[in-house]
Amino acid sequence: MKITVDGVKRFYTIENREFAAVDNVSLEIPDNCIFGIIGKSGVGKSTLVRLISLLEKPNEGKILFGDERVDNLSGRTLIEKRRRIGMIFQNFNLFFSRNAFANVAYPLELEKMSRDKINSRVSELLNLVGLSERAKSPISALSGGQRQRVAIARALANNPDILFCDEATSALDPQTTHSILRLIRQIRQEMNLTVVMVTHQMEVVRDACDFVAVLDEGRVVEQGRVSDVFSSPKSKVTRELLSHIDLTEREAEENGGGDADRESPLPMVKRDGTYILYFAGDQTEQPLLCRAAKQFDVDFNIRGGGIQHLVEKDVGMLVVDIIGDKGEVNKTVQFLKDKGVGVESTVEERESNGI
Repeated sequence: MKITVDGVKRFYTIENREFAAVDNVSLEIPDNCIFGIIGKSGVGKSTLVRLISLLEKPNEGKILFGDERVDNLSGRTLIEKRRRIGMIFQNFNLFFSRNAFANVAYPLELEKMSRDKINSRVSELLNLVGLSERAKSPISALSGGQRQRVAIARALANNPDILFCDEATSALDPQTTHSILRLIRQIRQEMNLTVVMVTHQMEVVRDACDFVAVLDEGRVVEQGRVSDVFSSPKSKVTRELLSHIDLTEREAEENGGGDADRESPLPMVKRDGTYILYFAGDQTEQPLLCRAAKQFDVDFNIRGGGIQHLVEKDVGMLVVDIIGDKGEVNKTVQFLKDKGVGVESTVEERESNGI
């Protein structure tokens, strides 16, 4: 289901002062995709999701599911709409007094579904998340990843149109995180769901999402396809988030095994070079710097970089000095831009910041 967020604001009054947690946010979340909302702690991510998931009402703006406005619903109509929404949380929110099967059955019991139908539906969902053999296990006997799988199964019990994941992998180790993200992508494809993932981890966006919106101080500072944002970040916040991205278990295996927790080359990328170059897709396989050095009277000093493997395609980043006459450097920069490479001058940014 497509979700439209149009000029939404949510503010609170603290000590007689108005504080905008979400400030004039507009988003278009396509149908049947995984949409990431990312930002640092305290920028309004969870508040925005509470608004979109109808747990709170905005002070201004409107929210539409498909062509239907939903932010102004109330009473029984609101309850029915909320039942078409699934939620997954960081801390699982499971009942420790119930086993795995009974946790998944809980929303179906609230619907007063027959026992036979409940048994059939719960068995189907536990099989989907890979926990058929742990149906009778108490929650205390399950690992963090297994608990999250139970939470996912419960969120899917009522066949939702939209699935919200609020920091759903933050409490998990890297290997388990990757398996949960893989499961969510599988579920999205099989059930034709729209999935909205809130996270502060760029690794989650990279490994699971099709689209992303970057939040800062309650506002969207950048949004688009993940491959476009990774290959040509426009905002300072996005570039900072990208500079700390880590290697996942999947990429460690692709690079010959080793420690899944080791860092990727990207955290080595510091803003000490004079240019940052962004590559995407086939560009990551082309010797463009060699061609430029042969064509123009310049030298390249590579200070750091790396390649990230996204759902859609690979993207790469290099921090370099381009050394030579100013005219030759300008020609080199234009050559790279003509080849589709994103080129950002860090000198200009430092000068604009008074550094």
